[in-house]
Amino acid sequence: MDGESIDIQELVDLTETSAVPGYEDRVRAHVIDALEESVDQVRTDPMGNVVGTLEGGSEHSVAVAAHMDEIGFMVSHVRGSEGDFGFLELDALGGWDARVLKAQRVTIHAEDGDIPGIIGSPPPHTLDEEKREKTPEVDDVAVDTGLRAEELEERVSVGDLVTMEQTTKRVGETVTGKALDDRVCLFTMLEAARRIEDPEATIHFCATVQEEVGLRGARALGVDVDPDLAIALDVTVANDVPGFSEGEHVTELGEGTAIKLKDSSVITNPKVHRRLRSVAEDQEIEYQHEILPAGGTDTAGFQFSAGAKPVGAISIPTRYLHTVTETAHLEDIAATIDLLTAFLESEDGSHDYTL
Repeated sequence: MDGESIDIQELVDLTETSAVPGYEDRVRAHVIDALEESVDQVRTDPMGNVVGTLEGGSEHSVAVAAHMDEIGFMVSHVRGSEGDFGFLELDALGGWDARVLKAQRVTIHAEDGDIPGIIGSPPPHTLDEEKREKTPEVDDVAVDTGLRAEELEERVSVGDLVTMEQTTKRVGETVTGKALDDRVCLFTMLEAARRIEDPEATIHFCATVQEEVGLRGARALGVDVDPDLAIALDVTVANDVPGFSEGEHVTELGEGTAIKLKDSSVITNPKVHRRLRSVAEDQEIEYQHEILPAGGTDTAGFQFSAGAKPVGAISIPTRYLHTVTETAHLEDIAATIDLLTAFLESEDGSHDYTL
């Protein structure tokens, strides 16, 4: 598969659909529809995880996990006096860098429908030196909806959800938008599920919830699914841009899929990542190694809860993570689909991952 074969429209649908931790409903519906066409059984659990199972010819089982949630917010307070414009205060769902929030459009997901809003930014020439130098904080963010306080209080409630407003676009050899973390890996998993037929191992395609707030869905599935092997799919840092030395890149766009060796939450099983590398080389799939100094993925969630089980991870190099301009290379996405598919098709229970 090459980058030109990527179904950009499905990726657009996945990334532009809003789903914050604990409220993954909209993306979950898309995932269920897609998996029902590719697997033998689809189920959900009380947390909202989706598991699509493709029955294999042996008792050996593999779980593949990609998370559905994106970072976002929950309305914590509606403020303003009658007759004046109202504003919303927010509580973060996931790890935001407050520097990227100013001058952004958002969507408030209220009970009676979506409402557009703005996170404003005062003109710099109106700020004194202290305000200009102040380090921004997420707690300082206020959403301007252009509505008077009384109307805002009628339409928006504490607990309503807020997501960033951004379209997904192809830019040169790349695709950019919000929520590529981790919808681009959901896309990869769904495409692999379509391509695999009659596997030797039983494969559980797991679309997980609440990864951005502590790998919570994967921890639950590690117990419920209890696989013999778990492979997580997530994006990883690509700091291959001006301002970073080569040693700070972690990965580079256009250099292939990334096979994770470690992050701050997990050290992957050496035999698993060596076999991933072997499959990539046998299939002539471009790959690079990932050593991520900070950050964790569902890989650790399965390892914590499933006991002494081998885990591995495949990552898609992505620039500008946790912003509305997350950017991935189409060829790296294609290579990730190819590696995941080839690995799962060759997983038959004969490989010993015991250390």
